[in-house]
Amino acid sequence: MNWSEQIVLLLVSLAANAFSALAGGGAGLIQLPALIFLGLPFGIALATHKVASVALGVGATLRHWREKSLDIRFAIFVMATGLPGVVAGAAVILNVPDRAAQMALGVLTIGMSLYSFFTPQLGMTADSRHRDRQGYLIGGLVLCLIGVLNGSLTSGTGLFVTLWLVHWFGLDYKQAVAYTLVLVGLFWNGAGAVTLGMLGEIKWDWLPALLLGSMVGGYLGAHFAIVKGNRFIKRSFEIVTFLVGLKLLV
Repeated sequence: MNWSEQIVLLLVSLAANAFSALAGGGAGLIQLPALIFLGLPFGIALATHKVASVALGVGATLRHWREKSLDIRFAIFVMATGLPGVVAGAAVILNVPDRAAQMALGVLTIGMSLYSFFTPQLGMTADSRHRDRQGYLIGGLVLCLIGVLNGSLTSGTGLFVTLWLVHWFGLDYKQAVAYTLVLVGLFWNGAGAVTLGMLGEIKWDWLPALLLGSMVGGYLGAHFAIVKGNRFIKRSFEIVTFLVGLKLLV
């Protein structure tokens, strides 16, 4: 790539990951289609995007770690239940036509946006629940299924994790976004990147600009999420999920 194309990649990555870190997911809304538009086949674009998105987790982790807002045991639970699904999803996506799945995912994603919008108090305050054995079992199963989507379709699946942590475990949006960015951004996407890299192809010369934009965007988005609070994050989540759903449908 020439320097002008690298700058375009940097700006796209910076914008996509800043919005993602603010809303709790959705970097693939901008970044993945941009890679395809610039000439990469879907499989290579997906693997390259997945590697770059790990830097989003790094940038967000650097900011959220300063707040000491994560419960280590709960973080390990979210990471461990999702990773098997991520690896399974990444292993099969390169051989599976995904248009019908994207359509279904688009409808579901728009539904998430509307559900959050029409539930005004959702995620405004933390209300810990479902922390018994049955609650963790159901919660972990759903996280594993979301992990399959994360490893395969990639666009907006972090948003599913954010809303599930709010709805099922009673986290507020600020807490849920922190867990999503650190665990999905860093560990889930890392596992997906390794799997796709082993089975497919990564465009390594595109990565420097993508990694820099992802890391800086992740840090800035996480900073604004911490500063602005739950209501601002909730509105950002609803806007991004609606746009992700439209993107998947169109």
